[in-house]
Amino acid sequence: MHVKCTSRGRASRSSFFHLPIFLFLTIPIFNTKIGIMNTNFQYIRREIETSILEHLHHQKVIILYGARQVGKTTLLHNLFRAEKTVLYLSCEQSRIQEQLIPDSLALQKVIGNYPVIILDEAQYLDNPGLILKILIDNFPERSILASGSSAFDLAHKISEPLTGRHYRFLLHPLSISEITQQVLPVDIQFHLKQALLFGTYPEVFSLTSQTEKINNLSILADAYLYKDVLAFNLVKNSRKVRELLIALALQIGNEVSYSELANIISVDRKTVEHYLDLLEKSFVAFRLYGFSRNLRNEIGKKVKIYFYDLGIRNTLVNNFNELSIRNDGGAMFENFVVSEMMKKDANAPQRTNFYFWRTYDQKEIDLVTEKNGMITAYEIKLHSSQKVNQFSKFQSIYPQSQIKLITSENLLEILHG
Repeated sequence: MHVKCTSRGRASRSSFFHLPIFLFLTIPIFNTKIGIMNTNFQYIRREIETSILEHLHHQKVIILYGARQVGKTTLLHNLFRAEKTVLYLSCEQSRIQEQLIPDSLALQKVIGNYPVIILDEAQYLDNPGLILKILIDNFPERSILASGSSAFDLAHKISEPLTGRHYRFLLHPLSISEITQQVLPVDIQFHLKQALLFGTYPEVFSLTSQTEKINNLSILADAYLYKDVLAFNLVKNSRKVRELLIALALQIGNEVSYSELANIISVDRKTVEHYLDLLEKSFVAFRLYGFSRNLRNEIGKKVKIYFYDLGIRNTLVNNFNELSIRNDGGAMFENFVVSEMMKKDANAPQRTNFYFWRTYDQKEIDLVTEKNGMITAYEIKLHSSQKVNQFSKFQSIYPQSQIKLITSENLLEILHG
């Protein structure tokens, strides 16, 4: 595969590891099967690949969202590895931004005859929506794809020009289902424990040393965690964002109060809600709301906040101890299960609604899902020996609901079911 990379220039020693992944894969010392930058680990196939391929050649743009470093560029490379020519444009670069303007003749000069055009980090363009519309309108036979790591900016910029003209896909860190396709069955529980401690960002997952994993996570958090939140002047104070993230990391599995969080980091409530909205749209954390059918005893206005990746969460609290010697193991497993369920649903044709459930007399269900009118309640326990006492109350209120217990022993069965 020939790839034209128009982005960062000469590969000096200091800049070598900042080159686009496409350029890495044209260098002979790298195995072309490797999708992450580790010569000892092969590419893990992502579950959305088949769906993306099915939606190509429909005269629509493919938009791939996802946090930085989750493997968007690597996935796109893997999809088109058999193509003879691919044009990859890194839109973070000012030179590329100057060339990509909403004019069909100017765009023709840039894209030449390449059958596949990829605009990476397209949110950095002034008018990505109009540019993508012109590309797909004038070159409908081409495969036009764009990636972005900040939904709040890219989605806003493309929404009107590309209405009805694009497919949207979301890529998260590796799911445990994707990992189990790669590893031996005997190693699954080991990798589950590793995922709970170090998360599943592809680069982190590929490393074998605990020290390397922790160092990589620290770099990831410092270099990328706030970049998209801060890049567009939506937040001025990165210290307050970090303080909020640490406060959230210490409260996973618990209901949170916006007012309490505001007091902790010394800002007003509206600022907390604004920060949380940006953290959700940059794929760092997400909110779960209370399930309620307006019954007097149900709490429906509280929220729980979880992290998409526990490696990031554990980096924030600076704790990578084994689960057996820490007091937040149950909350970590709950966070992991909820995030895995969200990953599974992220690109489903028909989405699922996710909630938790609690009553004023302290009856609680960790996770409630609603799809096609079917309500399912999940109690999440790290170990199957732990007691479950909450189902009877919920089922008495919602007798048509399904009830399931999730433990580390049956998690994969539930996810694959």
